[in-house]
Amino acid sequence: MKDVTQLSEGWSLRHGQELLEATVPGCVHTDLLTAGIIPDPFIGLNETEVAWVGRRAWTYVRDLGHDSPHERTDLVLDGLDTAASLTLAGRPVGTTRNMHRRYRFDVTGRTGRLEIRFASAYDEAAAVRAVTGERPNVYPEPSQYIRKMACNFGWDWGPTLVTAGIWRPVRLEHWSTARIARVRPLVTVDEGTGRVEVRLEVERTTQGRGRTLRAEAWMAGARTEAVLDGDEAVLRLAVPDARLWWPRGYGAQPLYDLHLALSDDEGRPLDTWHRRVGFRTVALDRSADEHGTGFTLVVNGVRIFARGVNWIPDDAFPSRVTPERYRTRLTQAAEANVDLVRVWGGGIYEDDAFYDACDELGLMVWQDFLFACSAYPEEQPLRGEVEAEARDNVVRLMPHPSLILWNGNNENLWGFRDWDWEGTLAGDSWGEGYYLGLLPRIVAELDPTRPYAAGSPWSGSWDHHPNDPAHGTHHSWEVWNRQDYAEYRASVPRFVAEFGWQAPPALTTLLRALPGERLAPDSPGMLHHQKAEDGNGKLDRGVARHFPPPGDDFDRWLYLTQLVQARAVAAGIEHWRSHWPVCAGTVVWQLNDCWPVTSWSALDGDGRPKPLYHELRRVYADRLLTLRPGTDGPVLAAVNQAAEPWRTTVTLRRWRADGTLIHESVLDVAAEPRSVVRLPVPHDLVPDGRSAKEFLVADAWESPGPDGTGSGGGLRALHFPVADKDFAYPRPRYDVSVEPVAGQRDRVDVVVSARTLVRDLLLQADRLGPAAVADRGLQTLLPGEQARIRVTGCATADVQDVRAALYCVDVA
Repeated sequence: MKDVTQLSEGWSLRHGQELLEATVPGCVHTDLLTAGIIPDPFIGLNETEVAWVGRRAWTYVRDLGHDSPHERTDLVLDGLDTAASLTLAGRPVGTTRNMHRRYRFDVTGRTGRLEIRFASAYDEAAAVRAVTGERPNVYPEPSQYIRKMACNFGWDWGPTLVTAGIWRPVRLEHWSTARIARVRPLVTVDEGTGRVEVRLEVERTTQGRGRTLRAEAWMAGARTEAVLDGDEAVLRLAVPDARLWWPRGYGAQPLYDLHLALSDDEGRPLDTWHRRVGFRTVALDRSADEHGTGFTLVVNGVRIFARGVNWIPDDAFPSRVTPERYRTRLTQAAEANVDLVRVWGGGIYEDDAFYDACDELGLMVWQDFLFACSAYPEEQPLRGEVEAEARDNVVRLMPHPSLILWNGNNENLWGFRDWDWEGTLAGDSWGEGYYLGLLPRIVAELDPTRPYAAGSPWSGSWDHHPNDPAHGTHHSWEVWNRQDYAEYRASVPRFVAEFGWQAPPALTTLLRALPGERLAPDSPGMLHHQKAEDGNGKLDRGVARHFPPPGDDFDRWLYLTQLVQARAVAAGIEHWRSHWPVCAGTVVWQLNDCWPVTSWSALDGDGRPKPLYHELRRVYADRLLTLRPGTDGPVLAAVNQAAEPWRTTVTLRRWRADGTLIHESVLDVAAEPRSVVRLPVPHDLVPDGRSAKEFLVADAWESPGPDGTGSGGGLRALHFPVADKDFAYPRPRYDVSVEPVAGQRDRVDVVVSARTLVRDLLLQADRLGPAAVADRGLQTLLPGEQARIRVTGCATADVQDVRAALYCVDVA
């Protein structure tokens, strides 16, 4: 049987004449940080102080000794970042130039000092650029010339921290006769029977050539075997009455253990393989219709409105992201009613722990191939690396039932058409051959059970503009960059794969990242941790369209920018969800951050939720009530994405700002499963927009589902006919009390009782303690209403401290 020796210990990093203790997996930056040689680049302005690290070559060393009776010993490296040469006892072992693929080198009988020398990524990129020629890029860094995490070179939310190192595990594998080289399980469902076609490839030693081998596969009581005289075999398994894997909210996520064993002709075990798989079908409906060209995911025959988020690497140093951290972050996504996570093309193919968690949580994964916002040369040496990388990762990830879509790139087809690339390229290659040729061929060959899309955005054909909202996927960025978020309501794209709005992180996150700084929107640290072009200007203009300027009140600025972010994203999702099935999904930019920064994220760089996070939980719930502006007055939309009909009564109330009820009416609403009902608001309930003193409230009660799932509680929608700065808000008045939670030492309930209209009340729980988290975000209270906010991570709270942590709209 194959033996494995993990090589996670005993490594050193050469720094000048000194050998520093190194952590593997890890990177140069984290080793230098541990040794106290560099400051934490996430703090203050330190990012600029460590820029030199990415410009240097670095060497990792360890002694390698092994005494194995096996015929063959391989050095297996799951990830080297990036351009490296390996020597053992001074003799070459091999070279690498791709962060995104695995490498295997034969080191049979060899021992001694193992050295892995990493060239500077800048030097490697320059050498490739000298061969291929220049290509345009959105950012002034050479990310398109090296197969490396592109956002290492900086992005409009990320630092420029160009890493190097052994970023994934490394080991020795000792084996004889033959080993399992590659397994591709093609998992399908046929009239209730789960079918797995296991395509096996083996590698043999010299002594193993010509020997007969046996392979056996089994799962869920089914078992089959095959005899190999060559190096390939196909084993087929059938599981009657297979339980289907569903996205969360549509059903359960049963997973089946698939085992494979390889033995020689005398029955001696040689190697084993194990993965978990799930039975489900997935298709992508791109049919043409009267609205254009669709883009609808279909899982197990059910058409789905995708409630998605974009995922970026959760740390600028991805080797620090543990399985537990993946689980925490993805659980946060699931608890916000997200059912799709898009792994964005400027990052990495994530660790298996990411996809394992998605399998279990029912989170569909849209996986980009790693190309983003650049023209990529299609010549060697890059072309060979791109193909090897794609083949490696398609095979590695295809067992995961959560993986439902391969996507060729991020914004490069759009960039070619709209970003002045075409003239600059003057006929040079730029990646089109990857997205429309190489990658779809690889997916069709290796993983034909899943759909492939050429890019995002992509209209499906050069016959339409790549970002045409009527065809395929659409990225909506005019709103954040130039327009008010109300403009989201001006169109109904078929699938909104990117849109978003910025906001700063939580105050506690800022205080940790910018110690000693007097915080202001334009203070040095705040500007350094704002990477978007004119980011603060766009934030301020977004606030000014709705509220009086906060002046020098930083706390007010923080609240208002976070409020506008939540409102902006909610406005888009409410509008687009109300137009299902024409619009079949929204993917918010973005779920997470890789460091403390002002960005589009719902969870900041320390994992703290912004108000947007809680708003996602509301607007991505199975059932949503919304009031949308219409040509003849507001329209009530009841969105029912549940599998059961929704029968409810909606109470519509027209109020004056001073708390006087003008008129009230009750509507019976019936929405069938996976459907939307739109009803015009009766004329006598429509607020008089000329007075700026009236508003409309719609309330419904949502019961938990029959299995106890679902949000439960009240659903509320609001319609204010004028901007907040023009509305006649009263000075908000409310009472506050703090109640202990029985049997829960680290929890308290904050009870707010409104005496007036209180719009968008928010408890910034981190002001009560760095670990404190509130169970809800923005909420609007009518006079006499009460809100109960559960705060965890906070043993006690003084009423005065709670009042200081409460914010609401106040323009009086």
